[in-house]
Amino acid sequence: MALAFEPLTIRSITFKNRIVVSPMCEYSSIDGFANDWHLVHLGSRAVGGAGLVFTEATAVSPEGRITPDDLGIWKDEHIEFLNRIATFIAAQGSIPGIQLAHAGRKASHTSPWKGNRPLKSEENAWTTLAPASISFKETDPLPKAMTVADIEQLKKDFRNAALRALQAGFKVIEIHAAHGYLLNEFLSPLSNKRNDEYGGSFENRVKLLLEVVDVVRSVLTDALPLFVRISAVEWVKDGWSIEDSVALAKLLKDKGVDLIDCSSGGNSSNQKIPAAPLYQVPFAEKIKQGADILTGAVGLITTPQQAEDILQKGQADLIILARQMLRDPYFTLHAAKELDADVQWPVQYERAKEKKHSNA
Repeated sequence: MALAFEPLTIRSITFKNRIVVSPMCEYSSIDGFANDWHLVHLGSRAVGGAGLVFTEATAVSPEGRITPDDLGIWKDEHIEFLNRIATFIAAQGSIPGIQLAHAGRKASHTSPWKGNRPLKSEENAWTTLAPASISFKETDPLPKAMTVADIEQLKKDFRNAALRALQAGFKVIEIHAAHGYLLNEFLSPLSNKRNDEYGGSFENRVKLLLEVVDVVRSVLTDALPLFVRISAVEWVKDGWSIEDSVALAKLLKDKGVDLIDCSSGGNSSNQKIPAAPLYQVPFAEKIKQGADILTGAVGLITTPQQAEDILQKGQADLIILARQMLRDPYFTLHAAKELDADVQWPVQYERAKEKKHSNA
């Protein structure tokens, strides 16, 4: 069988295949609540055969939202509908995962189709948080440099969000430390200009992420996987490098992280990203080899054969798809046919499954 359809076990969780639905912001919530859109959006990808289905970036606090329309998990009332989603995903044989996030200085914006701009005061804008009072763009409002008390609250927010995620039935938690959001801002020497224990040296800049990992891992049972998404490179001179990422991945592995989700960029408006098919796959390979940790490959992977080749070459352990899953919720079932893997379809759809030598 194609390697893409070989099961993968991480701790006590077995993924039926290596295809993952990436966290993708839907900007369709009110007050952080999941709703029917999220159920159908995520549920259809589970029906479509993915081994692991992640929610979008889910805010651990109100001020951690990118926009007022973001999904959230900062209060107990959010649990009920999230549980409905996780239960449905699991019923399809997929594993429900959740990405926990704080947007940092990139918070308090409008959704993309509403202009993707900073909220105005009359639109209930809020003060954003960052390692230092440095905005992402010169035209953005200056964020508040976080105090140690703010940092302690952030860790509590991540811990409480992880507890709620478990109550909601999620079996994998991913910490979002990429794309210029808060934890990524602390990692980067370009955005972290602090002069305390959380800034300056590499060891100080990674300190907050390691502490967040500690509090999240402490509430997960040893049986459940923990992923971290990072921006493997910053695409800016003197910014975060792949060597930094390998060094960080070693520390994360020691803290009980099971897999590094290897994306890139997002923390500097001056970035120059040479986007092309599979352009981020080498990062997953270097981190996998350099830190001896499982990795997920992301970024302009669009065909089943590309996914299979990445796995066969040992460049990554999971294939994490975003836009291709928007284009085709049933990508995984279609990939099975192309790669000649015989996988189970939902019984409700079985009569439409194409059989070999069949004209049906």
